Amino acid sequence: MTHRARRKRYIITGQVQGVGFRPFVYRIALENKVTGTVSNTSDGVFIEVQGDERTLAGFAFDLEDKLPPLAEVTSKTEDELPIVDGETEFKILASEGKKGNRVLISADVATCDDCLRDIFDPENRRFEYPFTNCTNCGPRYTITKSIPYDRAKTSMSCFPLCSDCKTEYEDPLDRRFHAQPNACDVCGPYVWLTTQDGVEQCRGTKAIIQTAEALATGRIAAVKGLGGFHLVCMATGAQGQQAIETLRTRKNRWGKPLAVMVRDIETARAIADLTEEEEHLLLSKERPIVLCRQRCDAPIAKALNPGTQYVGIMLPYTPLHHILFKYFAQQTCELPVLVMTSGNMSSEPIALGNREALKRLHPLADVFLLHNRDILVRVDDSVVRVQEDTAKPQFFRRARGFAPRPVFMADKAPSVLGVGPELKNTLCYTRDNEAFVSQHIGDMQNLEVYSFYEEIAEFLPQILEVTAEAVVHDLHPDYMTTRFARDYGEEHNIPVLGLQHHAAHIFSVLAENKFTGTALGLALDGTGYGEDGTIWGGELLCINNETLEHSRLGRLAHIPLPGGETAIHEPWRIAQGILWNAGIKKSDKEWTWQSVFSQQSLFLPQLLERNINTPLTSSCGRLFDAVSAMLGICHTVTYEGEAAILLEDAQDLTVTEAYECPFKKTGEIVELDSVHLFLQCYQDWLQGIDTGIIARKFHLGLVQGCARLVARIASETGITTIALSGGVMQSFTIGTELPKALAALGLTVIQHTQLPPNDGCISLGQAAYGRQWLLNKKV
Repeated sequence: MTHRARRKRYIITGQVQGVGFRPFVYRIALENKVTGTVSNTSDGVFIEVQGDERTLAGFAFDLEDKLPPLAEVTSKTEDELPIVDGETEFKILASEGKKGNRVLISADVATCDDCLRDIFDPENRRFEYPFTNCTNCGPRYTITKSIPYDRAKTSMSCFPLCSDCKTEYEDPLDRRFHAQPNACDVCGPYVWLTTQDGVEQCRGTKAIIQTAEALATGRIAAVKGLGGFHLVCMATGAQGQQAIETLRTRKNRWGKPLAVMVRDIETARAIADLTEEEEHLLLSKERPIVLCRQRCDAPIAKALNPGTQYVGIMLPYTPLHHILFKYFAQQTCELPVLVMTSGNMSSEPIALGNREALKRLHPLADVFLLHNRDILVRVDDSVVRVQEDTAKPQFFRRARGFAPRPVFMADKAPSVLGVGPELKNTLCYTRDNEAFVSQHIGDMQNLEVYSFYEEIAEFLPQILEVTAEAVVHDLHPDYMTTRFARDYGEEHNIPVLGLQHHAAHIFSVLAENKFTGTALGLALDGTGYGEDGTIWGGELLCINNETLEHSRLGRLAHIPLPGGETAIHEPWRIAQGILWNAGIKKSDKEWTWQSVFSQQSLFLPQLLERNINTPLTSSCGRLFDAVSAMLGICHTVTYEGEAAILLEDAQDLTVTEAYECPFKKTGEIVELDSVHLFLQCYQDWLQGIDTGIIARKFHLGLVQGCARLVARIASETGITTIALSGGVMQSFTIGTELPKALAALGLTVIQHTQLPPNDGCISLGQAAYGRQWLLNKKV
């Protein structure tokens, strides 16, 4: 009995290019004995298959069940086609390109186990070759010029394949079939070692060996990686301590913890008490930096992460890293742990090219390990932690391995650009129901970062093939991003919309969770320009992300910032300002900052009394800073969030009692009396109560106060969905305890899962607002 032949067409969109999808389709076509074709197009992967009912059913099952490791399908359509007479085989067709692509750009992926076996097999032709890769691993986003993702459209286009690599590249049954960065030491990129002045010393494996030797003797290396340069030095022993101190001095980065790369998961276990979820993240294909609780006996230098119990760890994610660790471990008797921090001066973007690195990192590094595979898109390392209550990851910085993976929205809408905030900047373009949030760009406080910002603002719409129909910015009139938005809108003749900073936070978390309708949003962060011209930072908002109506229903009590911006860097000023406003002009017990800032402290009341450069703020972050300074933990900050991080680390976790944090109605606003919370901390400090007890009671008091405030407003409005956002949600204590406290009161809590709760999420919130504005306008 013969079965009637049929022909079907599948169109697959998603992350299906550069991930071995066509050879996968080819293999399952051969296994199921169907004929037809498969090709990459700007609309996705097109598949035509012909066979009888049984063979087509087998193919369809395998197409869903046996996807390649890196493939992610977001849509699949299936159509019936006329039979093609005389077709006898299945073919892979050449890629087609046209405007309006629907393909997702693949993120960069850590070296797979198969390639690692090749690298460390002396009989393999890729033995110790630092650019080994296949369709299951290697660079993607950082080497891509345009879509479809083919070699000619990557930075590998200048490296013609040798005969062996070409054979692999053209064999559909080889795992390197159409692996666009495919290369070997005959035809591909190479590494070389130079001095600070750029004088080449040696190439290839010898260059890696000599870099390892330099690191083992306490020197600092600038190493070109996947998305830019790292500054690398020892992290263990006396030499590691000295190397880190030297690096901090050169980089002018005094207190901020530095991340480390370790040779393997066993080494990670030796320096941190890892949970199962943390190990899973460390070993994931994205290979982020994971914040883990440091072991008390960890043999790492004290200068690495002063004042915190947490250490940022990542595992090697390129062949170069793996080979470097092989030889570094041979050169030292210490645990194979290396500081691996961004290759930049503080506040600048990560260095990208060789000449740029030699110029910018010359004062920082002793030697340079360079290579000649161009990085087209600079991308820093991602930073995450595992939330204790949910065991899910929370981003601190979303970049390599994750960008430009889209956030999928609830519905389709016109394209919009969200230009992002001033600090921890990202920008976001939308396409239909997809939101593409860029990698972490940084703080928009110098021309170097702004130039990086402009690079990505031009690159993303080009590679996504979208044209924004509106642009949305922060309300702050002096932000560089605000000015960019206005210029962009004028140049492209599109609407320019402003959205308040904290409203953008809440629009973002609602968009991530595909929530539509009305919700209460609690945004707890540092500072943001308010709709009334004051400085906000601890806000309870009511937001409808369909009508775009939003209002401010609650906030933290106002506290002063004596000296304005200076108070953010010297939080003792905030502490003294709160006390002065509360009528406490002096104390029998010397304030913790008076010995160091005696003259400034005597002068401060004049600012307060005359209200000179002393704005008020409802900022939750500044409240943390004030408590930290009042307790003598942190009087001046060297990096954002330092005072709060050190205050949290000081907690006595055995304490369960909380300070009172009541609320009261002030006009139309319900105000959380956070000043009363601060004064209880102060009174206990006067009585000599242990700092750890005060710090813990403060954290728990704030959690309970916020929870009761939200519950009060929820009861009055009948709104029970609570969205949480803002940098304070990155506090281990607040981020864990506040959602639990709200849930215990019967409220439904939604949080960030794909983006950081800090300002890195702002651009998504802006874009979500703008696309809904366009939809509403068309109704």
